[in-house]
Amino acid sequence: MRILTALVFLILGLGLQAQEITVLDKDSGEPVSGVVILNKEKTRTLLTDIFGKADISGFKVSEKIYFQHISHHELIITKKEILKNKGLVFVESDENKLDEVILSVAKFELEKDEVPQKILSIGPSDIQLAAPQTSADLLESTGQVFVQKSQLGGGSPMIRGFATNRLLITVDGVRMNTAIFRSGNLQNVISIDPLAIQKTEVILGPGSVVYGSDAVGGVMNFYTLKPKFSFGRKTSFSGNAYSRYATANDEKTFHTDFNIGRENWAFLTSVTYSDFGDMKMGSYGPGEYLREEYAARQNGQDVILKNHDPEVQKPTGYKQLNLLEKIKYMPTENWNFSLGLIYSTTSDYPRFDRLYRKRDGQLRSGEWYYGPQNWFLGNFKINKKGRGQIYDKAQFTAAYQFFEESRHDRDFGEEILFNTKENVDAWSGNLDFEKTFENSKLFYGAEYVLNKVGSVGSTENILSGETGPNASRYPDGSTWQSLAAYTTYQLQVNEDLSFQSGLRYNQVMLKADFDQSFYEFPFDNADINTGALTGSAGVHWHPSGHFGWRLNLSTAFRAPNIDDIGKIFDSEPGSVVVPNPDLKPEYAYNGEIGMDWTPAENIRFGMTGFFTHLNDAMVRRDFSLDGETEIEYQGEPSRVQAIQNASSAYVYGFEAMTEIDISVALRFSSVLSYTQGEEEQDNGSTAPLRHAAPLFGNTQLTWHKKRLKLNLFAEYNGEISYRDLAPSERGKAYLYATNAAGNPYSPSWYTLNLSGRYEISESWKAGLVLENITDQRYRTYSSGIAAAGRNFILSLSYDF
Repeated sequence: MRILTALVFLILGLGLQAQEITVLDKDSGEPVSGVVILNKEKTRTLLTDIFGKADISGFKVSEKIYFQHISHHELIITKKEILKNKGLVFVESDENKLDEVILSVAKFELEKDEVPQKILSIGPSDIQLAAPQTSADLLESTGQVFVQKSQLGGGSPMIRGFATNRLLITVDGVRMNTAIFRSGNLQNVISIDPLAIQKTEVILGPGSVVYGSDAVGGVMNFYTLKPKFSFGRKTSFSGNAYSRYATANDEKTFHTDFNIGRENWAFLTSVTYSDFGDMKMGSYGPGEYLREEYAARQNGQDVILKNHDPEVQKPTGYKQLNLLEKIKYMPTENWNFSLGLIYSTTSDYPRFDRLYRKRDGQLRSGEWYYGPQNWFLGNFKINKKGRGQIYDKAQFTAAYQFFEESRHDRDFGEEILFNTKENVDAWSGNLDFEKTFENSKLFYGAEYVLNKVGSVGSTENILSGETGPNASRYPDGSTWQSLAAYTTYQLQVNEDLSFQSGLRYNQVMLKADFDQSFYEFPFDNADINTGALTGSAGVHWHPSGHFGWRLNLSTAFRAPNIDDIGKIFDSEPGSVVVPNPDLKPEYAYNGEIGMDWTPAENIRFGMTGFFTHLNDAMVRRDFSLDGETEIEYQGEPSRVQAIQNASSAYVYGFEAMTEIDISVALRFSSVLSYTQGEEEQDNGSTAPLRHAAPLFGNTQLTWHKKRLKLNLFAEYNGEISYRDLAPSERGKAYLYATNAAGNPYSPSWYTLNLSGRYEISESWKAGLVLENITDQRYRTYSSGIAAAGRNFILSLSYDF
């Protein structure tokens, strides 16, 4: 009898256990928490836990069960079908609703309504429709991130008046900024493959509480493709093949990604190869942008050749290869391990804006190009879920990166080619936690970063092949370290009001020894050990269903890096920047207020105003070495300059957004960004801030029905007059058009564009973009290369 009773209880126990289900994301295979499970009458309701689990034993076998989640499409399925699938339920992501889930602010998921900061989200459908050639082009397509280009192989974002090393880039949660990210234009973002991105989030405004140094103007977070598990099947295979051709620069891009999924293991491989030719500009615009002549090497001599088509910018083309490999292992529902390997490399590519500079009426450079831009990222993550006393979610991230870049330049008619080559070994470790309480969440963590810089200089006689040593760009063997701890607290005061605050303490240590072989510096080394405390506080308030308000106050900082204290380079003709070991951090104090208004279900308006004050700003100013204000650099007398804490600056502006769903299939949307900024000069006066972009934005009319999606859109920039150009930009007249008085200025411009995507079948999709239909000739502000003229972009993809 006891044995029979035990068997009955065992059978009942097994039956009850079989009623426990797991809800998983269809794309990523990861558990989805917070899914509402209910019947049609809503008499039975459940909620999945942090493991995506719920017990549906209270539902009838033939009963239809509804699954609802903020970022997924509703699923209706019977209990019988669920049990037949071994208790696994797959819900499909809704890309429109995915914008409501933010990862960047706390490194764990938060709903957008809980965040007091302005966040941009770019999803897979945005990437497919925009067909960007690089990740810089992807950011520019939002209409809220301004992008400068010195050459085709470039793209330096500007956000709210800040750029370069005052903006932070992360890839899969790992900071990309290194000790040699400079204040001059940066093109590192192009190393990130836009075809291997699953989602991009941009924090507009400071992010130093979570991300530390450099996150002064904003943070760009790129999340790459995730491996998918098979869950219940032995092995699953899926993937994508994609090709694209663009006429304006004869672009040929080929991409494939392939996923192998097992129940506990998943593997993802992605490969992209791009071949870009010389860029052709438009036909209608300033004549100053035309490329009438170019330097070439013929029969052992430099010669000037006439450009048969002045709209073709010779030389600008280059090639790029991007590789991604990811492995994920989930031994239990509480643990998962992932390894990500990313490699990106380019061919040599010309620094185009240096190739049309003139001296005494003749082209100055015979050669000026960057060597291959190489980047490797190895990223190992451990994720743990549990209902512990101090955390519910924990994430450990260990990463190693290797960066390599080089510069090569030779004056026209000269035999000596000057070379510098730099590399950075970057190690980092992060430990992040989330603890959920009844109506609040606590996020906290710690971070350690170590960068080691290698830098060498050399000369080469292009006739004899003889090589020799030369001054390196940076102190070879220098190191930059950061040690930090942070905490962020999220409180849901009530249904309408949420509050967020955070603190971070950072200790930054820098060491560099200066080589006296080529220049006699009045110092031998730099040893900086400095700390910074940053904080933020903000509220998100919905007093009604129609209005929402955001208010956020925050501080940010940027500690000196090796580029700031130790570089030697020619900033402009006749000037050379030299080391300055006496730098200290710069601090930013920021406030923003935003309003969202939904007067009707199909109409949405938004506006955000912001103000930032930068104190002790690190800027390039005239300098002296032991009283000398001029030294010889690469054979010519040059004015001495250095990065100094010599200024304060302020920036203010607004961003506006409109969305109107005219019908189920037709949407009108528009975004506009306005920025003004001023910087203190040596004499106490103020001047326009260099990285304050002109008025810019875009307007779109999107139609989506069944298999066809069309987007008619305009992009536009306002003018920056000569009076409003920063002093450093006035000195680069060769970049700009000329006004009636003969002074440089940045003209306004617009483009009309049409993009479309058609689903030929479930697997085949075709895309067409007609870019710059009216063939405008323009350069974005501060850029050294004109944008594409009329451009036809064709793409074809196959999913399996």
